[in-house]
Amino acid sequence: MGGEAASAAAVGSEGRVKSLGLVFEDERKGSYSSGETVAGHVLLEAAEPVSLRALRLEARGRATAAWGPSAAARASAASEVEYLNVCLSLREPPAGEGVILLPPGKHEFPFSFQLPSEPLVTSFTGKYGSIRYCVKAILERPKAPDQSVKRELQVISHIDVNAPALLTPVLRTREKMVGCWFFTSGPVSVSAKIERKGYCNGEAIPIYAEIENCSSRLIVPKAAIFQTQTYLGSGKTKSVRHMVANVRGNHIASGSTDRWNGKALKIPPVTPSILDCCIIRVDYSLAVYIHIPGAKTLMLELPIVIGTVPYSGFGSRNSSVVSHFSVDMSWLALTLPEQPEAPPNYADVVSEEEFSSHIPPYPQPPSCEGEACCSVFTCIQEFRFQPPPLYSEVDPHPSDTEEARPVAFIL
Repeated sequence: MGGEAASAAAVGSEGRVKSLGLVFEDERKGSYSSGETVAGHVLLEAAEPVSLRALRLEARGRATAAWGPSAAARASAASEVEYLNVCLSLREPPAGEGVILLPPGKHEFPFSFQLPSEPLVTSFTGKYGSIRYCVKAILERPKAPDQSVKRELQVISHIDVNAPALLTPVLRTREKMVGCWFFTSGPVSVSAKIERKGYCNGEAIPIYAEIENCSSRLIVPKAAIFQTQTYLGSGKTKSVRHMVANVRGNHIASGSTDRWNGKALKIPPVTPSILDCCIIRVDYSLAVYIHIPGAKTLMLELPIVIGTVPYSGFGSRNSSVVSHFSVDMSWLALTLPEQPEAPPNYADVVSEEEFSSHIPPYPQPPSCEGEACCSVFTCIQEFRFQPPPLYSEVDPHPSDTEEARPVAFIL
């Protein structure tokens, strides 16, 4: 009896853990994606011998959404979806033994696990919910409370903006009549277009817009990127919307029109779009809106997707170049005549002095029966200053082996 008490006292007196830490193998890695391996070490430093029952590692990931006037109301109406649940044993006693005795000093326990291959939702923290992943090391002890250390794990669900659905242009048009009843002053209209739907952080979105002010007011056009967070809990939805970037245009006087030929609006560092979570959704839109004095704001919104894989430039670039080429070359069809004109004769476009100056000053060689008696230099000079032949649509030397084929010019 006395021996058991002494042993219990020894176990209770030992086990002062100086530090317990958790480090990842690559601390510079900012985020992880589906299918990747998470590796690292659990660091334990003991000031004296430590007895433990087990050292385990847990990796959890879940999305939660809740709101309400009180904590109890939020807890009762909370929605939750689990995405990650991994449990590893890093150290446990041998079979038949209840505890493990660690000597004083520093100890390292490596760990490694693979994230699920199915897509994981991007980490996010909002006003009424969050999507969080964490790795937690738990030290279980026989005569002392459990000790734990936790590290957050950033996860990103990659969105490739080069997908065909995100390369399509987006175009919207809206019009608003300014005034009321019989005191209308005229319409204000806006048309806006962006070249594609998908963009990444740090990109500048070129905006093409035309704003026509037929009212009697002085208007100011603006553009902004809005983030909309949507939460679903207990069959109800809650939305939060705020502006993340904006740009201002010039004042437009009455009866005037303003055009934006690629006005740039840069995307700040924001959370990528979250489109694959059933209780939390994060959407983005580019809005072109006009403040009209004495009237409601005229707003036009273009949906956009903030992705993670940057735009490569291939895919839509070729079609864009072709379209620009066809537009730029369309004027040629208006200038080409139906029937080509014959080029002028050489003697008709130069003066007599210039034509005579091109005649070789050397005397003509005597007539010879063969061409061998003519000097080579004379032949060269004679060939050089000969006028071009007259234009004719009939080939003077038709080929017997090749059929005549019509030539078509495609512009």
